[in-house]
Amino acid sequence: MKPDTDRNTTLFDRARRVIPGGVNSPVRAFRAVGGTPRFVQRAQGAYFWDANGQRHIDYIGSWGPMILGHGHPAVLEAVQKAILEGFSFGAPTEREIELAEAILALVPSMDMVRLVSSGTEAGMSAIRLARGATGRSKIIKFEGCYHGHADALLVKAGSGLATFGNPTSAGVPAEVVQHTLVLEYNNIEQLEEAFALHGKELACLMIEPIAGNMNFVRASIPFMRRCRELCSQHGVLLVFDEVMTGCRVALGSAQSVYARDIPGFEPDMTVLGKVIGGGMPLAAFGGKRAVMEQLAPLGPVYQAGTLSGNPVATACGLATLREISRPGFFESLSAMTRRLIDGLSGAAGNAGVPFCADSEGGMFGFFLLPALPQNYAQVMKTDGARFNTLFHGLLDRGIYIAPALYEAGFVSAAHTAADIDETVAAAREVFRTL
Repeated sequence: MKPDTDRNTTLFDRARRVIPGGVNSPVRAFRAVGGTPRFVQRAQGAYFWDANGQRHIDYIGSWGPMILGHGHPAVLEAVQKAILEGFSFGAPTEREIELAEAILALVPSMDMVRLVSSGTEAGMSAIRLARGATGRSKIIKFEGCYHGHADALLVKAGSGLATFGNPTSAGVPAEVVQHTLVLEYNNIEQLEEAFALHGKELACLMIEPIAGNMNFVRASIPFMRRCRELCSQHGVLLVFDEVMTGCRVALGSAQSVYARDIPGFEPDMTVLGKVIGGGMPLAAFGGKRAVMEQLAPLGPVYQAGTLSGNPVATACGLATLREISRPGFFESLSAMTRRLIDGLSGAAGNAGVPFCADSEGGMFGFFLLPALPQNYAQVMKTDGARFNTLFHGLLDRGIYIAPALYEAGFVSAAHTAADIDETVAAAREVFRTL
């Protein structure tokens, strides 16, 4: 399509005049892959249609929340009913209680939960609470894990374990990240060294159990077991960032997956988002009662949000959780996701393209590498130019995957075998050109 007839180009040019970079979240700008972002006009089921009316099979699903697909009838009905009752009250509602109860029933490691409006807000608040509850300042995070854009988390590793991190964003003073220690994901030796040096000063260790901002990298069972052991030994709170994986990789979230292999396993605190809001701006953080009661108005740790527990968002989240709790839901979703990665693996193998993939529940990732990476440095060895060719080849054929090689993908209950087969057929064509 010529630029002068491409409405996506027209809209992007218009957007850049009034919005920095033309987008309200950076990855949407297509800077990593080049080209023009697709501006979505509408979505239904497993598809969305861009400004030119082209249909795309959607494998980002609003970056994870749309586990039922777009416009699920039960969710639409719940949201429409809620809207008629009122958009926002600034006062408590019964529906907030119902959603909190539903979340706690699915994730029993938490006794109490506080609703907020974004994953960044939840992660930031969880760290503040961990510091307040322990009386300690220092935190551990892992390179390649994303926990939102709070200042203390926009940090890269220092020169060694005796030094703390350096800001990765302008506007973040060095003193703000001086208490953040950044370690290599899946590196047990480094983890043990960090606790030996700083264990008495650490408030929490925050981790994505499956790192979706490295595309899809699992914490190994031995590594996760050691995280749990060291946190328990040193009185450090283990914080699971399940904004992406929560109720997405399993009904009980990623922590239930690890509990299958580590008897009695559970984190001390959990951060949730995306699926629990069904696509609405809603997130949550929770933990044991003794920790959560340190929050205002009961305790000294301040946290507030004017639109937290929004009545429309809670209606959307509740309806979504009801649907995914139906018997057989995750078995079917997992099978469809595996069908996708098995098909892509076969297509790449036939074309002689290095390829590996992994999935859990309705979340997947793939790499143009011969073996699954275990940390950020290995992820970044992926051939970026080859990935960009793959991305645009699929996009031109109506297949929408994440416009960056380090982002996970998502399958919904609305994806059919025919959608998967169409995707694999398109990939087969593109792999032959790589």
